[in-house]
Amino acid sequence: GAAVAGVFTQNRFCAAPVQICRAHLAGDGGNAIRALVINTGNANAGTGEDGLARANKVCAALASQLGLKPEQVLPFSTGVIMETLPDDRIVAGLPAAIANLKADNWAEAAAGIMTTDTLPKAASRQVQIGGATVTVTGISKGAGMIKPNMATMLGYVATDARLAPGLLPALVKEAADLSFNRITIDGDTSTNDSFIFIASRQAAHAEITSLDSAEGRALREAVIAVSQQLAQAIVRDGEGATKFISVVVEGGKDEEECRKVAYAIGHSPLVKTAFFASDPNLGRILAAVGYAGIADLDQSLIELHLDDVHVVTRGGRRPEYREEDGQRVMKKSEITVRVGLGRGNASSTVWTCDFSHDYVTINADYRS
Repeated sequence: GAAVAGVFTQNRFCAAPVQICRAHLAGDGGNAIRALVINTGNANAGTGEDGLARANKVCAALASQLGLKPEQVLPFSTGVIMETLPDDRIVAGLPAAIANLKADNWAEAAAGIMTTDTLPKAASRQVQIGGATVTVTGISKGAGMIKPNMATMLGYVATDARLAPGLLPALVKEAADLSFNRITIDGDTSTNDSFIFIASRQAAHAEITSLDSAEGRALREAVIAVSQQLAQAIVRDGEGATKFISVVVEGGKDEEECRKVAYAIGHSPLVKTAFFASDPNLGRILAAVGYAGIADLDQSLIELHLDDVHVVTRGGRRPEYREEDGQRVMKKSEITVRVGLGRGNASSTVWTCDFSHDYVTINADYRS
């Protein structure tokens, strides 16, 4: 049968469905999960015991209609926080949802889980494993409250690969760390973030028992590639976003310090608004590097590039740098910020976007 694993928000006030998902996955390691139910418009977060009861009611109703146990269902919610879950409406809609289930309804599912998203997000890859064609397909939603661990996002990736169930937790964690935990839009961490990986185990090849085998590596690469495509799609659809920015930090002592610097840049409202305005006020990037929390960072070793434009050398403005060149890059819809720390060989990449007037408008009007 299918095997399921997941990772969830690190927000300590996680939503009722996240609490239930964790409990249901812990019960049997995810080997008995047979159904997912997702609602949008209501996060069922900040709702206390009542929220748990309502989410459990939805799980029980779906289980009853599918001949399952309630603990074989994983619930997910996304939307407004601290509002009562309309569980009766969700339960009433279950028969129609079940009747319309089809194996190829990925596009409909991607559209159905949208909130402030402007377009559905889906990705798929095929890979040859043991003489069989294996498919990895996923959908996600999210456009705001995006900050790792994880983001305001729901993500679901499934494969028909015959993967040993015990390997799923490590693979879903690695895929999340290299994708959904590398994105930031506005620095807020949601109460509901969930990333689920499903292996139906139906493909006609021998079971993969190691992710380090040739077959395991092939599947791993496909799962990570699909997850990264879904994560990047969330950034590209960031609320009010007009630019997709890759922040690459190199030359660190370890990956963690590179990631800290990348997030300091990616989270900075001053940096993000400068990119929206195509304003080459790039001292804001240097300032963000300085407050990233790396105690012994040496400014005299810092290098900064915008795409192919060398802006900062040895911690100061490069004499040959011209603002017109910086502005030329900042007017692009896709930009790479590359920072060299000059203290090692580690690197890390984070994906972010700019801040526009529309971001404020969208969030000010969210409930109206």
